[in-house]
Amino acid sequence: MWDIIRGLVAEGTTILLTTQYLDEADQLAHRVAVLDGGRIVAEGTPAELKARIPGGHIELAFADRAELDAAAAALTPTGRDDEALTLQLAGDGRVSTLRTLLRQLDDASVEVEALTVHTPDLDDVFFALTGKKGA
Repeated sequence: MWDIIRGLVAEGTTILLTTQYLDEADQLAHRVAVLDGGRIVAEGTPAELKARIPGGHIELAFADRAELDAAAAALTPTGRDDEALTLQLAGDGRVSTLRTLLRQLDDASVEVEALTVHTPDLDDVFFALTGKKGA
């Protein structure tokens, strides 16, 4: 079904898609309107809507406790898991934020094993805008 919709859009057809599956809207829609009680409470591109919602973070994983400790001293983590050797930091997913973070780690001579960026999805947007919890 998604391929058919994408094909129609590629041919210039405008599609009005209603769905409760927000991952579907995220994949298919150029613009999204969030409805609550029959009223539009927000609209924009999926990226614009997700950028409005706090909760994005960056997770750093380290090979050993010494690197974890050094990173924690050099940064301002919002969470730490000593068992998993990870730190969480507030982050918006922007490249400039990642550059700043990587520069700080480099300046502190900290070696990172892995870096993961977590950004809010459209479900997070819906819950934040409507105050409703997922079913």
